[in-house]
Amino acid sequence: MADRFRGFLPVVVDVETGGFNARTDALLEIAAVLLEFDEQGQLRRKETIRYHVKPFEGANMDPASLAVNGIDPDHPLRPAIDERDALQRVFREVRRAIREANCTRAILVGHNSAFDLGFLNEAIERSAMKRNPFHPFSSFDTATLCGVAFGQTVLSRAVKAAGLEFDEDSAHSAAYDAEITADIFCEIVNRFQPVFETTRGQCP
Repeated sequence: MADRFRGFLPVVVDVETGGFNARTDALLEIAAVLLEFDEQGQLRRKETIRYHVKPFEGANMDPASLAVNGIDPDHPLRPAIDERDALQRVFREVRRAIREANCTRAILVGHNSAFDLGFLNEAIERSAMKRNPFHPFSSFDTATLCGVAFGQTVLSRAVKAAGLEFDEDSAHSAAYDAEITADIFCEIVNRFQPVFETTRGQCP
């Protein structure tokens, strides 16, 4: 893993939110999917970490966004935890995975990754967290990668173009979106693996 991604550990992250503004809108769900190479050298999903998150004090929640993701922040059975607690739990597992893979840092993988990374960074700042395992501004964007590999930038269309199945009923759940994004990322990496093997060691 460290050799394939220059010391970075790709971790697929998806967030569900109360809007599009990372500074003002609530972070409501976060999911992170860890990846690994199997014995055949194929990248695949490993485990999924997912938490419902309590809106931070004063957070904005746009009804239109809640209608899309289907989240009721006030539902009595919603097992939400504080934002800082959720980040600490996710980061603990990411750090463990970094050590196991002999990598130096995690790099976020997301579909339109700037959105997820923006919300993650704002939550880190609000929580005054000192140890962020993720690169603060670099990421792997599967919307771009899918445009190159499959000629599609919409996640559902790219998944179908790759020959995978997309469950419309499960979409807009952080865990499902992160897992299907992980699947398409793995598909692309595995398709380009022969190119990587051919060019390995050619650059100084």
